Amino acid sequence: MSDRYRDYAHLVRLALLFLAGIVVFLVVRAALVPKDFGALGHYRPGALDDNRERKPSFAGQAACAECHDDVLAAKSKGKHVTVHCEACHGALASHAADPTTAAASKPVVPALCLVCHLKNAAKPSKFPQVDPDDHAGTEPCNTCHAPHSPAVS
Repeated sequence: MSDRYRDYAHLVRLALLFLAGIVVFLVVRAALVPKDFGALGHYRPGALDDNRERKPSFAGQAACAECHDDVLAAKSKGKHVTVHCEACHGALASHAADPTTAAASKPVVPALCLVCHLKNAAKPSKFPQVDPDDHAGTEPCNTCHAPHSPAVS
C-alpha cells in the first residue's frame, strides 16, 4: 500500500461510529413511533380513536349555579344569558366535583370573545360583531365589557 493510505484506520472508526449512530436512531425510532404513523400523511388514524376515548366531562349549568349564583344572576341580566358557562370555561365536571383540586379555566380574552364576535358576513347582521382593530385596538375586551354581562360598563 502506498504511504498515502497508510493511516486510514481513523477513517474506518469514524465511519463505524456514524453507522452505529444510524442504527441506534433507527432502533429508537422504531420503538417510539406508532406503527400506523404516516398512514394519513403526517398523521395516524389511531389518534382519532385515542381522542374519542377521552370524553370531556361537562357539569352543566346547574352545577355552576350551586356555587356561583352571583355570576349567574349577573349573566341573567345580560346578553350572554343563553350562553352556558362551559362554552367559555371548558368542561367543568372535575371542578364541580372538587373545586379545591381542579380550578376552572379562565378564558383568554380577547381570543375567546372573537370566536363568536369576530366580524363575519355569514353571521346575522343583528348579532354583535366587531373588527378588533377598529373596535378596541390592542385593548382586551374586558377593559370595557364585563364578560358575563357584556354591556359597555
